[in-house]
Amino acid sequence: MEAMVDHAQLNEPVVQADESARHSSRAFLIPETDDRSSGVRIGGVELTGRTVLAPLAGVTDRSFRTLCREQGASLAVTEMVSARGLVHGGERSSEYLDFRPDEAPISVQVFGSDPDVMAAGAAVVAEREPDLIDINCGCPVKKIVNRNAGAALMREPEKLGEIVSAMFEAVSTPITVKIRSGWDREENAPEVARVVEDAGAAAIAVHGRSRASRFKGRADWDVIRRVKEAVGVPVAGNGDVRSSDDAERMVEETGCDLVMVGRWAIGNPWLFGRIERRLSGMPEIDPPTIGERMEVAIDHLWRSVDLKGRAKGVYELRNHLAAYVKGIESAVPLRRSLLTEGEPEEVERILRHVARTEGDLVAEDPGERGGRT
Repeated sequence: MEAMVDHAQLNEPVVQADESARHSSRAFLIPETDDRSSGVRIGGVELTGRTVLAPLAGVTDRSFRTLCREQGASLAVTEMVSARGLVHGGERSSEYLDFRPDEAPISVQVFGSDPDVMAAGAAVVAEREPDLIDINCGCPVKKIVNRNAGAALMREPEKLGEIVSAMFEAVSTPITVKIRSGWDREENAPEVARVVEDAGAAAIAVHGRSRASRFKGRADWDVIRRVKEAVGVPVAGNGDVRSSDDAERMVEETGCDLVMVGRWAIGNPWLFGRIERRLSGMPEIDPPTIGERMEVAIDHLWRSVDLKGRAKGVYELRNHLAAYVKGIESAVPLRRSLLTEGEPEEVERILRHVARTEGDLVAEDPGERGGRT
């Protein structure tokens, strides 16, 4: 059984820094020049690299997006937002449009199934001037597909084409689409990709799993290759990218223009920088030490608190915190306290204790465990 933390042992005082100081964690692994260009253009948007933070519900809020961008991601996508909720002015839906100009380029992902509602929702999003608007055609969650949205649209390519066309006509913002390999074992992603390209999509992201597979099993990268061969717009590959080795193999095997990373970036935002270095031919850099990892975790903590308030900011960071300390031996007895503590100062104190205990060591990189071979 995990022991509860003895706060008397965590004797380093927490000194509150101002916001600019707290939000200055070193971008450990990004390429060493700002003069980057991947040559990939989505509509009129030119990206400075080849990595994309995937949209993840409950994960890709502004605190995580900005952190991943600083660590090397060339584009970040928001959590999915209901087009109908936007049209009806739902407060929760509007919160998902909380992005800042310095996040550019930024993509907002919307979901829905009615072309007219999706077009109206896109118009609401466009008022906030994001760089891209993405259509969710990949979410496997039952409550979404039961509305004929998300991955359910893989069963209705013609309707999806109507949605893309309606949104394309409604706004000047480039429209992109994130799809899966198919609804079930019949992989129709290449067909769907051609439909959405013809309807006006400026780029397509492909998760190499069907809705039936959800997140189980091995992603089928061959379907990404077939989509890339089927269309002329940029294609982002997604699924099982846990390391820079995986990213390099994905590009070699599929020819994809961009690499989209989702779950494996949690607790591991520096993965984007490592991938960018690999794909740009730069030498590898050692992963961050445990001390550096904890500094990033603390930075993320206070970004979340600044964004959501003390209680909610800590509560909604729990999955991230668990990932930051995964594989660190000294954190095992502190894990329960770390994930149940509600005061941000105490969470920071625990993280600093871990840093003091093993700060110069390098833990197993979260992205390297069980990598694709």
